[in-house]
Amino acid sequence: MTEKERLLSILKELSYEEGEFTLRSGRKSPYYVDARQTTLNPEGMFLAGKILYELIRDLGHIEAVGGVSMGADPLVCATVMHAFWQDHRLFAFLIRKEPKGYGTSRWIEGTRNLRRGMNVVILEDVVTTGESAIRAAQIAEKEGLYVRGIVALLDRLEGARETIESSGYAFISVFTLTDLRSPHPASP
Repeated sequence: MTEKERLLSILKELSYEEGEFTLRSGRKSPYYVDARQTTLNPEGMFLAGKILYELIRDLGHIEAVGGVSMGADPLVCATVMHAFWQDHRLFAFLIRKEPKGYGTSRWIEGTRNLRRGMNVVILEDVVTTGESAIRAAQIAEKEGLYVRGIVALLDRLEGARETIESSGYAFISVFTLTDLRSPHPASP
């Protein structure tokens, strides 16, 4: 079994549920994917970080990765750790859902490791419409970062790719809902 197949197996086991669920948008769904169950599992976190790092490395000169807290937190941390093990100095940043209400009132944590014009990638655990990822990219751009793309662990296939790409961002997902619902492992 490849590392990607193993990660998919963990996602299927720990993160995918069928039933009646209300999504953040308020829409109803017959299934729910809680990727944090996988990305907070030691093996799942390790594999997700390694696979995401390899995808990001192939995008060219990426200097930092970030994403919206909480879903992206384990992905961001695991990815920069894999980069470090490969002697790649890749920095991390986390984007708040709302600016901090005290102290510096910032949207982004980790800014002392960033500089204007840095090439960055936004990481997401699960994308549905893509709106959260686009908002994260826009916040990063307001801080002077150059967003080279958005990389998701899972695309629910509900318009995220189209929305993200029509907003001018490159988009890559490790898996899609089709992979998750398939009885066979994803192709490498």
